[in-house]
Amino acid sequence: MPKMKTSRAAAKRFKVTGTGKLVRNKAYKSHILTKKSTKRKRNLRKDIVTDKTNAKVMKKILPYL
Repeated sequence: MPKMKTSRAAAKRFKVTGTGKLVRNKAYKSHILTKKSTKRKRNLRKDIVTDKTNAKVMKKILPYL
């Protein structure tokens, strides 16, 4: 059986916690920041655990992560 390929795009965006959950960064933090409030921008900095429905798909794309 050949080795599975990891999706490099996904590998750059997700990290695995100690318990095996996937962590990602929030979107909408790259540009047009002037109209966003300081509170909103601060909350966008935080990492978030990927929800179960997405995590299942991501685990297939990231077999060795």
